[in-house]
Amino acid sequence: MTFAFGRGSVRRGPIICIAALLLLLMLYQLGVICVAPKDRYGSVMLAKQKFILSSNEQKMYPYDRYMPLIFIGGVPRSGTTLMRAMMDAHPEVRCGQETRIIPRILQMRSHWLKSERESVRLEEAGVSKEVMDSAIAAFCLEVIARHGEPAPRLCNKDPLTLKMGSYVLDLFPNAKFIFMIRDGRATVHSIISRKVTITGFDLSSYRQCMIKWNQAISIMYKQCKELGPERCLIVPYEQLVLHPRDWMRKILVYLDVPWNESVLHHEQFINKPGGVPLSKVERSSDQVIKPVNLEALTKWVGNIPEDVIHDMAEIAPMLSVLDYDPYANPPNYGAPDKVVSDNTRKVLTNGRVWNNMAHELALEKTSTQTSVNKTNA
Repeated sequence: MTFAFGRGSVRRGPIICIAALLLLLMLYQLGVICVAPKDRYGSVMLAKQKFILSSNEQKMYPYDRYMPLIFIGGVPRSGTTLMRAMMDAHPEVRCGQETRIIPRILQMRSHWLKSERESVRLEEAGVSKEVMDSAIAAFCLEVIARHGEPAPRLCNKDPLTLKMGSYVLDLFPNAKFIFMIRDGRATVHSIISRKVTITGFDLSSYRQCMIKWNQAISIMYKQCKELGPERCLIVPYEQLVLHPRDWMRKILVYLDVPWNESVLHHEQFINKPGGVPLSKVERSSDQVIKPVNLEALTKWVGNIPEDVIHDMAEIAPMLSVLDYDPYANPPNYGAPDKVVSDNTRKVLTNGRVWNNMAHELALEKTSTQTSVNKTNA
């Protein structure tokens, strides 16, 4: 899996830009837009109300850009998959797997606007900001609404979308964000040890990856602060793991979603209808098959080079901003709830069972990746 930060992910050349623009214009012309503002000719396009039909064809779920969408964001390997799995376990919420296409289309739009030449061409073609925003909102909404099972509340877990949170809120004015944060040392160790390729991250250097983590989390933190506490809730991964009931109550109240005990037992709903679907290509799939436990909290301790540990406060100042002690090795994140301690003992005691389940997922991932490589060859 490759995540993209920075400019590299949007430099796809004029052909891709033109193709994407044609797609957006086609969606606009087809009326896949909820309500578009007046354009320069004074016309207004109204789209038909859109619905998703449940699998048993007994219930219809309306959707539009003004519905209260949920977006889960954060730096990859910061607990976004666990968060979406716990949300997916709720009978009224559906997040589903990462789409990956949504942050890319948002980045492409940013690229168009930064290019003076492209901006002039779009304006001269009658593609105003209002037209483009309506088309992009319609495109993203179709992906979110139709890439999984229908539900009263729809959720998207494409971590990098939060980098453009303010713009996403322009597109979906009633949306709310869950911003997953995690000790950057744990995030970077997970990225390196699990070989999660992210554009701009050098997996051979803890120092360089910590600097890149600091840059990425700074952008997201700034966006979350701009959105404000009513639109963006910061959730520390460690505290969610240590106190899942308290934090899930807080999260559901913030989202105005009724409490349901299922969010504390996501592992019981893996790949079940209306439950937690897992992707064969997401690196965290083999971890969320387990109940919430302490296994991953401090794996980074003892694995980061001494010179990086020594300079940690300087190379990653966002650690302190997020209330992580850059000098604590090992850290003290707090005492876990009893149920989490019990879960941890079960996970460690029945290691073979979990390893077998993870091994099956790993084999499926390998098979899938082999197919992808053959297709791309």
